[in-house]
Parts: sequence; C-alpha cells; structure tokens
Amino acid sequence: MKNLVLFLGLLPLAALAAGPQVTIYNDGFATVKEDRTLALAEGVSEVRVTDMSRQLEPDSVMLRELSAEPFGVQILEQSFVNDPLTEGLLLYQLEGKEVRFEEKREDGTVKEHVGKLIRSGYVPGGGSEQPIVEEDGAVRFSLPGQPVFEGIDPNAFLKPSLVWQIASKKAGECPIEVAYVTAGMSWEATYNLVMPAEGGDVFDFSGWISLRNGTGKDFVDTAVKLIAGDVQKIRPPPRMRRQRVAFAAAVAEDEFGMPEERAFDEFHLYTLPRPVRMRNNELKQVEFLRAPGVKGHRYYVYNPLVGFGYYGGGINTDPDYGITAERKVGVRIEISNSETNGLGVPLPKGRMRLYRTDVDGRREFTGENQLDHLPKNELLKLDMGSAFDLVGERKRMDFKVDTTGKTMTETFEIKLRNRKEQAAVEIRVVEPLYRGANWKIAASSLPYEKIDSHKVEFRVPVPADGETVLTYTVNYRW
Repeated sequence: MKNLVLFLGLLPLAALAAGPQVTIYNDGFATVKEDRTLALAEGVSEVRVTDMSRQLEPDSVMLRELSAEPFGVQILEQSFVNDPLTEGLLLYQLEGKEVRFEEKREDGTVKEHVGKLIRSGYVPGGGSEQPIVEEDGAVRFSLPGQPVFEGIDPNAFLKPSLVWQIASKKAGECPIEVAYVTAGMSWEATYNLVMPAEGGDVFDFSGWISLRNGTGKDFVDTAVKLIAGDVQKIRPPPRMRRQRVAFAAAVAEDEFGMPEERAFDEFHLYTLPRPVRMRNNELKQVEFLRAPGVKGHRYYVYNPLVGFGYYGGGINTDPDYGITAERKVGVRIEISNSETNGLGVPLPKGRMRLYRTDVDGRREFTGENQLDHLPKNELLKLDMGSAFDLVGERKRMDFKVDTTGKTMTETFEIKLRNRKEQAAVEIRVVEPLYRGANWKIAASSLPYEKIDSHKVEFRVPVPADGETVLTYTVNYRW
C-alpha cells in the first residue's frame, strides 16, 4: 500500500489511558470508562460520583476496583440523579414557603416582592405549568419577578450524578474504574474523491471521521475508539430536543499518525492515535485516510425501467405494462478496494462526495452518495447522478400475444444520443425481461450479456455528437 496513508497510531495505548476511555458506535451510543477515587468508610456509606453523562443508562453501570490491596467494595443501592440544580428546581423545593422576588422596572428601579410560592411551575422530569404566588392576600398565576435565593444547599446536585450505597471492608481512598453505556454520542465517516482536470479516472481518496457529543458532559484528554459495523442495540423511543452545536476540526498531521484499524469480533475497530477533547454539543472531525492515485472506472448506465422487475405472477400479457421509460443516463463509478489499487482497508459506512478539478485548479463538487460498510478487496460502487449530455429514448415497436400457442413477442427500439462534441462514450443499457420466466432474445442489433434470470445488458458505443440505435426482440413462452 505504497500510496495509502492510514493514520496508524504512534502512541502506546498506556499513554492514551490517562483520561477517560470512550468507545463510540456509529449508531448513536458509546461505552465510557473513567478512573475515579472514592473516599470510603468501613462498613456502609453513601458515595456520590458526579459529572456523569446526562444520557447514561443506569442499569449498564459497572464498577471495578483498581487498588493493589482490594477494599472489597460492593454496591448495595444505586440512584441516578439526572436533574441537576436549576432555578426551576430550587423553586420547586421551596413550594409552600416565602420567596423574595425582584421586579426590574422600565425606569431602571427595582421593586421587591415577598410572596408565598404555592406552585413553582417546574415539573420534575420535564414539562412546565403555570406558577402560583400568593402576595398580600392576592393570588397571581405568574412569578412577580426574578427569584432571589438565600443560599444553595452544599449537598445540591450541580451535575448528573450516581449515588451509591457502598459496603467496604476498610476505610480509605479506593481507586476504581466506572464503566457505562450512554446515548448521545456517535461518529460517522465522510469521504472525498477528487478527479483531475483533464479526463481520466485516477482519484485522490481521503476520509474523515466526525465525532458528535450530545451527552451533556465534556470529555477531556479522552482515548477514543470507534466501532464500525451494525451492532444490535435495543433503543428507547427518540427524544426530540433542540441543541446548539459547536464545530471543531482536527487535521491529523502525518507525524502524529492516523487511526489504527483492526478486526474486533464481527466488527472493525479504529483507535485514534492521540487523546482528544470532546466538548458537549460539539462536532469534531479527524482525518483518518489519505490515498492519492487511486484508480477507478467511470461508466454510463441507461436503465429505462428503474423499479420494474420480473412480474412474479406467472405471465404478464398487459400491453401497457412497462411502457413509460426514463430518459436520463446515469453516471456510475467503480473502485477496487484492494491493496494493489492503493487501498485495501475496511471502509466504514458514510457519505461519499465527488469533486472534479477545473482548469483553474479549483475543485468543484459534482455529486455524492452513501457508502455502506465495505470490506477490503470488495468493489466500491457509486451512483453519482445523471449525465447532462447523454439522453436515452426507449420505444416499443411491436407486441404480439398468441394465447393458443402460449407465446408472446415484444420488440423495442432504444435510441441513445451523445451531445458531447469531442468524446465518444459507451453506455450500458439494462433491460428487465419482466413478462415471464421463460424468455429468449430472438434478434438483437448488438451483442448482450445475461445479468440474471430476468435481466440483460447491452454495451452500446455512441459517437461524439451522434446517435446509436439499439433494437432487440424477445420471445416469451408459457
């Protein structure tokens, strides 16, 4: 793979383990492993582990002791507090009590109100309702101003937290690893294919990894692994909420390396070569693949009956079936994901963008498609839209049905026009033989290839600024 730069990790794994360790799956969830230290008393005590993911799955939490001399810890109870302290929560906790409010007037003065908070308007777990405040014997269904609090309970939860009732055989500082599954984190791959200015199908191939963190938590100096593949996961109903998303791009320079790829169980695992910082609501990008000089093959396909296939109900004698035909000629690209072609690595699914270099040296976007997971040594096939200067026209010239002899004959004429003034092209014409299972091409103006039991393909040369006419007749028997 002399042309391929696959961002191999240059740092030892021990160097990556100083901060949190996160394994992200491209289906919207992650596993997190963090080292913490617990201050334990002998016997049973309550311990709080704060700054957790807001979308943590509580029943996935696992604790592992890291002490050389085990404490024998055991979690007796666990609570996940996912309602950190806010103004609404403080008001909710003060329902039934006197609360001071400050009303800022338009002239800049401030009027103080003191009223009994009947209902705060805050609903635990989400939602809201009208607040109710009683002041000087009058009741209003709104807050009279900005609430003023006399202080905050030192035991208040400022971030999502796990609260454990832990049994320990001895007291002291116990180092642990806490691991859990969380939603709100995902990754995806995006690819760029750049073609040269003057013809040819030699591409510069590059790939990026986009990391998204919507967990409500920042991850600093984090060792990141990525799992590519379709992992079975039971998912709760989606929650719709608006987010502010920040963007950060991290271009991996060659001296720092690029992600290391290896097979893992029935999937593929990529390890980023250096710790990264993933802020909440941030989209971060890291380059993971660079392969110049990759050879591809671009060709044209005219499939006038997209969506039509074998009738499947015996024989179809409906004279109007399959008459409407598409006129556009599609553009396809095939690239061998092989080592001899400068690639030969598993490619995770993602969006593929195609660019053509203009005569002025600038790269212009010419199309995109979605790539599924592609193992090495497989063929990458891309549908890149339609050709502007190529047109197809399909017309049925003859149709006969002999119900006594149980035969049917159909003849088609397909005209292919090339309005490129300086380039001849070859167009692959795909024809579905949809009327029955027993068929035979009785006559054809050009050779054909049988693709499967109900489809043939013609390869039609079309001269520059010219037209080629293809005709064929098919016989069906039943």
